[in-house]
Amino acid sequence: MLEVKNIKKKFTKRKNKKETISFYANNNISFNAKEGEIIGVLGPNGAGKTTLLRIIAGIMEPTSGSVSIDNQNYKENAIDIKKKIAYLSGNTKLYKDISPYELLSMCGQYYEVPNKELKSRIKKIIQKFDIDSFQHQKIENLSTGQYQRVSIARCLIHNPKYYVLDEATSGLDVVSSQVILDFIKDERKEGKCILYSTHYMEEAENICDKIIMINKGKIIATGTPKEIKKQTKTTNLRDSFFKLVGGNNE
Repeated sequence: MLEVKNIKKKFTKRKNKKETISFYANNNISFNAKEGEIIGVLGPNGAGKTTLLRIIAGIMEPTSGSVSIDNQNYKENAIDIKKKIAYLSGNTKLYKDISPYELLSMCGQYYEVPNKELKSRIKKIIQKFDIDSFQHQKIENLSTGQYQRVSIARCLIHNPKYYVLDEATSGLDVVSSQVILDFIKDERKEGKCILYSTHYMEEAENICDKIIMINKGKIIATGTPKEIKKQTKTTNLRDSFFKLVGGNNE
């Protein structure tokens, strides 16, 4: 189980030569995520989603609060925890001068996957993401959809237990998006825990077991899509969000 307890992340930036201002990107965020669940982290740009996911993935330290995974914390068990996690950011950069096959091989070696097992995993991953036709092309020559499929494919190489996916389908065509969404649903069937950040409300409503809505660094709603719609007396998550923040969708 993944447990997020009272996470706060404070940033300070310079307003001018004499003044600085401070703000909380995350302000007292708590929730749990279990195996076999897809948790949607929803909110507009600047809501604090990416900061939260970076903290959960161990890339950024919180100002206060804690993250524990399988009863382990980052201060004492950072390496063990990171071996269980696959993290994908919205702006993940890949080595452009190597091929997808070379990238998967390199990632497998990094995670110390035995050679015999690694070849089998790469073969299955290439099939799963329909990478076969471009597996030996340079990454710099791939389309946006192909690039993103490769980016997610490298997350599977060490057979992680937890996925932290930030805007995994942003800017993709329908076909590439569906490949990724199908992968996420398949991993849930395998008992994996997936944290999935997106600003596509309809997408989240279709695949997520539980929703965490964030605005201005705070959780404004949590529950299943059905529970949130019932709570807000709406018929879709987009309308639910606008109702919760006091806006409208006109």
